[in-house]
Amino acid sequence: MASLRAGLAADPLWDFALSFYARPGVESACLLLQDDAGVDVCELLWRCWLHRHGLTPAEAPAELAAIHRWQEEVTVPLRTLRRRLKAQAANDPGTAEVRRRIQQAELAAERETLLRLQHLALRTMPLEALSSPIPNLENSLASRWKLQKKEQLLAVQTLECQLDPL
Repeated sequence: MASLRAGLAADPLWDFALSFYARPGVESACLLLQDDAGVDVCELLWRCWLHRHGLTPAEAPAELAAIHRWQEEVTVPLRTLRRRLKAQAANDPGTAEVRRRIQQAELAAERETLLRLQHLALRTMPLEALSSPIPNLENSLASRWKLQKKEQLLAVQTLECQLDPL
């Protein structure tokens, strides 16, 4: 397990998230899962990163509770405000500047979330090596968030197709 964690340390979650999110279809798949199924995109990206390294978190909701609280108290309100200002910002340069700064704060909050998740994986949370052959990501994510709709499952398949194994 130590060598698997060393692999995680050599592949920072933030760098992975930026690269993966920029791949074709990943952004829209993540946003669909966020808006349609309440999926936390940062946790989703973290689980994809772990999966890429042949790992999965042992079910430990207590370890994730503080991170979920951070998301609910900081990131979600920033996202909500940014989205609420979108129409007004299109016609008002002052509002557009405020919205841009809120977007920067939202991105900083998401980066903090990813850093906390990476720290959790590297130091705290029990992880399990995936069995061989690696189980598909779809089963893992669908059971975590109770994904059932066709669009949700197609979004997860998009993520899986874009996820390069190491």
